[in-house]
Amino acid sequence: MINDVTVFNIREYLSVKDDRVLGEEALRGILSEFSCKRNSDVERFLKEQSIEFTKKNQSVTYLVFTNQDAELVGYFTITIKPISVNSDSFSNTMKRKIARVGELDEENGTYTLSAYLIAQLGKNFTNGANERITGEQLLQAAVNTIKELQYMAGGMVVFLEAENEEKLMRFYEDKNGFKRFDTREIKAGTEDAHILVQLLKVL
Repeated sequence: MINDVTVFNIREYLSVKDDRVLGEEALRGILSEFSCKRNSDVERFLKEQSIEFTKKNQSVTYLVFTNQDAELVGYFTITIKPISVNSDSFSNTMKRKIARVGELDEENGTYTLSAYLIAQLGKNFTNGANERITGEQLLQAAVNTIKELQYMAGGMVVFLEAENEEKLMRFYEDKNGFKRFDTREIKAGTEDAHILVQLLKVL
């Protein structure tokens, strides 16, 4: 299935002016077709923030289309972020890999490194498009894109953040080889405050 989709960097639209097929107006039309009732933040980011974040080089969003009929089935967003990792819970092999690209703080035993962050990952639920790609295939499309970036710029670690739900943890850890390394509280001090689990994978 992963060979039956095309990953499209939205910069390809934004670099073209006054074009009905490509261009920002055309891109916004495509984004308007996306819906994700399961996660309103995923939908809101794509429609309201992805273009500006890409223009400002804060992150880059990639659209995933079927090769058969160019239907939008999902998207992901990638950026680079620094992370701090306590490697005690990792195997010796993984520790050695992290040590290659990280700077050790001997006082607290953590490595600081730059890593590729999959900041957003979502399937399109409009007209059943979500059924044409699995979550694992969408994640693999994101990882494959990061491997292309890795080939050009180096780096070894990809990470993401997820809600602390058993189904999600099984998906990332058991099925896709990610390892937990920390947690992060978001919306602290509000009624919506909650913890995200941070997971990483060495490529």
